[in-house]
Amino acid sequence: MVHAQAAKRAPRDLLIKGGTIVDSLGVRRGDIAVGRDGRIVAVGVNLEGQADVLDASDCFVAPGLVDLHCHLRQPGDDEAESVETGSRAAALGGFTAVVAMPNTEPPVDNAAMVHEVRALARNALCDIFPAGAITVGRRGERLAPIGEMAEAGVRLFTDDGRGVQDGGLLRNALEYASSFQAVIAEHCEEESLSAGGHMNEGEWSSRLGLEGMPSEAEEIMVARDIALLRLALRRCDAKLHLMHLSTRRAIAYVRSAKAEGLEITAEVTPHHFTLTDAEVASFDPVYKTNPPLRSRMDVVAVRAGLADGTVDAIATDHAPHPRERKEVPFAEAAFGVIGLQTALPLALTELPMPVENIIASLSWKAADIARIPLTHGGPLEVGFPANLCVFDPSARWVVQAQAFASRSKNSPYIGRELRGRVRHTLLWGEPVVVDGEAQR
Repeated sequence: MVHAQAAKRAPRDLLIKGGTIVDSLGVRRGDIAVGRDGRIVAVGVNLEGQADVLDASDCFVAPGLVDLHCHLRQPGDDEAESVETGSRAAALGGFTAVVAMPNTEPPVDNAAMVHEVRALARNALCDIFPAGAITVGRRGERLAPIGEMAEAGVRLFTDDGRGVQDGGLLRNALEYASSFQAVIAEHCEEESLSAGGHMNEGEWSSRLGLEGMPSEAEEIMVARDIALLRLALRRCDAKLHLMHLSTRRAIAYVRSAKAEGLEITAEVTPHHFTLTDAEVASFDPVYKTNPPLRSRMDVVAVRAGLADGTVDAIATDHAPHPRERKEVPFAEAAFGVIGLQTALPLALTELPMPVENIIASLSWKAADIARIPLTHGGPLEVGFPANLCVFDPSARWVVQAQAFASRSKNSPYIGRELRGRVRHTLLWGEPVVVDGEAQR
């Protein structure tokens, strides 16, 4: 992995002063000193020294956030987003690492494409970890060269945007990826049930006259994939990660699988724990997502899954689209919302969870799933990289379109007041965000 900071090490000693540290070791008061090599050199109360100071008063100092599920669109769709603009949005949102989805044009389904994404990320404001496609062209017909991409450093494989419809093919992928300690991440959607749908199938789709996508399209695939994981585990140490779960039964299936002891992890998105399908009554395409926004009961179940640990991580599924793909009739609009700059504030505003649990789901648990725990999400201890997020948990602000660094503005939260805002972000010791402003 060539880190974004490779050519720009921390130019000076820094002292992050007056904050409350929250990491996998717990919550405690403390200052953090960062050396010129971009690593933490001291942690303690009332540290002093010849260093530039970043004020963290009234703030939490946490490991940088890690987004397991981000669409940066390059190569192929620069109008919607670029690696540079997406990484800027990520840094402003407190993320120091993102896993870039492979559904680009062309798809990231070989080592050459992995290297191309890395080349685009050389000057990014966060570290970019390309995911590789499970199948060639993401067509679901034959396995992509997983071994070749794994040798290039890829540790998470997904056909995101589509689920692997062929169960035998997914079983082979689980078994093959395990030999590289890699994770198979599934978009759980039975396409024969969801094809042609635009929103959740239920009361609101009937009222609005829109073709629905039933929750069973997700749940059948979740149940099948859990069964395939169980089958693969007879032969190997397979790992399965389930992406953007949205229904109460899907959460229940994961809860049962974990109780059984299966090696399975799951993520949910902020829009699936904050919004319901009732929003679609406005016919505003900003609410068109895949998986679709679900019922109030599903939202309650997603939140409960986060609270009890059934769901491991919060991921943005940041899906930028230019105006012409969203400002059209609902049935013609593209699926997806942006989310890098609002993920942490939405979690702080909407989730009745301790701050350490929220940060765990956005940082070290996500880093562990992505297989990058030694560089991101680590404890704030001497010797660890200074990939850090400093945020004010009580700051209140109104989401405004002009504040988004993304090239696209398709957020359903514009105009909403949120609590919690990122103040500083450090990438390998370099302050890439200071007082809420990107530094390059």
